[in-house]
Amino acid sequence: MSSPLTTTSEASAATIAPERIAATHTLIRPYIRRTPVVELNGADIGLAGVHLTLKLELLQHAGSFKVRGAFANLLSRQVPAAGVVAASGGNHGAAVAYAAMTLGIPAAIFVPSIASPAKIAQIRSYGAALVVGGDRYADALEASETHAARSGAMTVHAFDQDETLLGQGTTGLELEQQAPDLDTVLVAVGGGGFLGGIAAWYGGRV
Repeated sequence: MSSPLTTTSEASAATIAPERIAATHTLIRPYIRRTPVVELNGADIGLAGVHLTLKLELLQHAGSFKVRGAFANLLSRQVPAAGVVAASGGNHGAAVAYAAMTLGIPAAIFVPSIASPAKIAQIRSYGAALVVGGDRYADALEASETHAARSGAMTVHAFDQDETLLGQGTTGLELEQQAPDLDTVLVAVGGGGFLGGIAAWYGGRV
């Protein structure tokens, strides 16, 4: 007999639904770039017989897709006077710092000591308070959570948060509009937020 209770996976699927991704896109659209796509002959890179479409999120504000999730968090959640805090190896921190700067919100970004000097400089250039919190991402995350508990700042997780996935999923929405005939979509995976958001948008249609 099946349980009447909704499973965790079912709840997540309902939360990160295409209609919510579309609503999130409407919310963040004034603050993000609709990045272009480029068509390639696969033979040019050793993949004969394959037609490729690339979506150039490296041209997004702050240099990556992560700014989508950052704006989704800052625009759809109640941000306290203490501002926001995030832990990052680089790109997420830059995205949150950029979004916070754009919206006039205080931001503290915690990075590990192995973070790229270029990313550290970028985060600081957006006016965020940058703290080196340990040697690994896990250390920076723990330090950021301690800061949030003490200050009351709102945490913005790099991937394990509904609003982050909804924001990243808007990349899939745009890609389908720009290249509606794709049969396969390949997505880079780190923490899984980008993949999760795009997969939720397509919902098994590719």
